[in-house]
Amino acid sequence: MSKLRLVSKRLKRKNKSNSFQRKLKKLSPNWQASIVLASIILLLSGYAALAQDNLPTENMVSELKVGLDTLWVVLASVLVILMNAGFAMLETGFCRRKNAVNLLAKNLIVFAISTLAFWSVGFALMFGDGNSVFGSNGFFLNGSDNSPAIGDEYQGVYSSLNWTGVPLAAKFLFQVAFAGTAATIVSGAVAERIKFLDFILFSFLLVSFWYPLVGHWVWGGGWLAEMGFWDFAGSTVVHSVGGWAALLGAAILGPRIGKYRNDDMTLPLPGHNLGLATLGAFILWIGWFGFNPGSTMAVDGSIARIALTTNLAAAAGATLATATSWFITGKPDLSMIINGILAGLVAITASCAFVSYQSAVLIGCIAGILVVLSVFFFDSINIDDPVGAISVHLINGIWGTLAVGLFANPDIYGNGNGPEAGLFISGDLAQIGVQILGIAAVGVMAAVSSAIFWLALKAIFGLRVSEEEELQGLDIGEHGMEAYSGFYGDTSRMN
Repeated sequence: MSKLRLVSKRLKRKNKSNSFQRKLKKLSPNWQASIVLASIILLLSGYAALAQDNLPTENMVSELKVGLDTLWVVLASVLVILMNAGFAMLETGFCRRKNAVNLLAKNLIVFAISTLAFWSVGFALMFGDGNSVFGSNGFFLNGSDNSPAIGDEYQGVYSSLNWTGVPLAAKFLFQVAFAGTAATIVSGAVAERIKFLDFILFSFLLVSFWYPLVGHWVWGGGWLAEMGFWDFAGSTVVHSVGGWAALLGAAILGPRIGKYRNDDMTLPLPGHNLGLATLGAFILWIGWFGFNPGSTMAVDGSIARIALTTNLAAAAGATLATATSWFITGKPDLSMIINGILAGLVAITASCAFVSYQSAVLIGCIAGILVVLSVFFFDSINIDDPVGAISVHLINGIWGTLAVGLFANPDIYGNGNGPEAGLFISGDLAQIGVQILGIAAVGVMAAVSSAIFWLALKAIFGLRVSEEEELQGLDIGEHGMEAYSGFYGDTSRMN
């Protein structure tokens, strides 16, 4: 009986369905289309009402932006920190194998020392609220801070960084990567003859005090920033400061044994592994895409443009350095190609967000020529720089900072969002004048501070290893180990 009822119900439903279909067919095509359209509208209106209830709120969009900006800043920080590996490889390859462990150890420990120095003292001096000369709040990352709030909503002791909407930890991580770079620059210029302890102490002092002071003047709302000095990612703040420290260190230390003869002849002391140096150069080139685009500290449309101006300058620097060294020596020198890349990168760092692609190429071309001529110049005055750090970072840091005052174009970044138009864009000398003032002020500050600290260390500990230790190699004398143990014979006979 139950089966018969079930079959009967199914037949009735089928008959009703057929009846509805027959009635629908009797309607005109216009009515049939209207019914279908009405059904679709009814369904869509129901879906729209549901979707309206789930639209992202302003708070959700804000949180998403903070997340994306933070991710970008952390990734950029990692790229800049990776540059320490590039410096380690480049400096080790450019120097003799008997000093390989020493170069690797210095480039490894320097970032550890820089992190602690910047965390405890440097970050507060550079970005903490204070006066136009130095910051005086926020030591050890302590103090009030409601990052990622920005602008007028920010409440804390690091007001100079209230323009970037990322957490304080992200701000610190990015800036400590820069601080470590400034200290690493010094390592190559004083290579193969400085005591390991002196280098560690000098790095701590550099990152704790005068690098942050210069940084406060420019990026911390200090007096140079108030005057309109611009350095987007650190041609002066990072590279010139490191370059001045390197120059004074190399001059006070004196040249390596056997580098210069009494008849004014320069003797080459070739590096032992140009393959390693070349790999280091590639790592530095890649790392610079964190250095310059990362300085936006936000995900915005300028990142790709900054990356491209950076790459163009590096390419131009490599090309012109190759041509210049080829013209002078008759051979295309690999070490000059490497330093040409780095010179172009250093030179574009100050202006990468402010100049056209054509200007970026010109800036890189001039940097490539300058770095080759500078290497020969410093050799002519017996300043021994085994890796060319002074020529790359100091000379082209100065050139790159000047380039802001020559090529800055407000059509690219908008009036009020960067420097005044450069001399070659507007014919106005205002911006180039401020840039020259900043270069001079930072140069005096960095040179005097470096000289004081180098001379103090020399008086207290002695800067230079003994002649016997230098001839044997710092790997054995300073570290008691070899980088290539078992591959070569007696290290005392090694170059």
